[in-house]
Amino acid sequence: MHHKHDHTSSSVAILTLSDTRNLTEDKSGTKIEQLLSPLHTIVDRKLIKDDPLHLQAVLTDWIQDDRISIIITTGGTGISERDTTYSIVEQLIETPMHGFGELFRIKSYEEIGARAMLSNAIAGTVNQTAIFSLPGSVHAVTLAMTELILPTINHVSRELIK
Repeated sequence: MHHKHDHTSSSVAILTLSDTRNLTEDKSGTKIEQLLSPLHTIVDRKLIKDDPLHLQAVLTDWIQDDRISIIITTGGTGISERDTTYSIVEQLIETPMHGFGELFRIKSYEEIGARAMLSNAIAGTVNQTAIFSLPGSVHAVTLAMTELILPTINHVSRELIK
């Protein structure tokens, strides 16, 4: 059992996509930070508009930053015209974690029913960085963090080491 070699802490960057909020009103980004901060290092946290070019630029910078092993985004994963997170993240990912999106939608379905299929939550890796993209609601963030990300984050960090 190789789990004993998992990291005890991960270095994380948090990105919120919102056309309507600022950092002080960003409840989802704050929730992610609160859930991570007891055991993990928050290297950076930003809030940007739902703009695909800006999103791609921030993610590319963070992927190249050796201090960051995990990127968590919130917002922009729905089906509206402004929701471009999925398409940008999908283009960047080298190794997808299909199970993340599948499990997120299953767990969401258990709580909110068929509306869960509207979520395009996605995860995968690029270089030595994992990206998890979550919906923008606090409830969805809490579900993804407590049920899927926090239980595996240290193992994911360890797996990324080449």
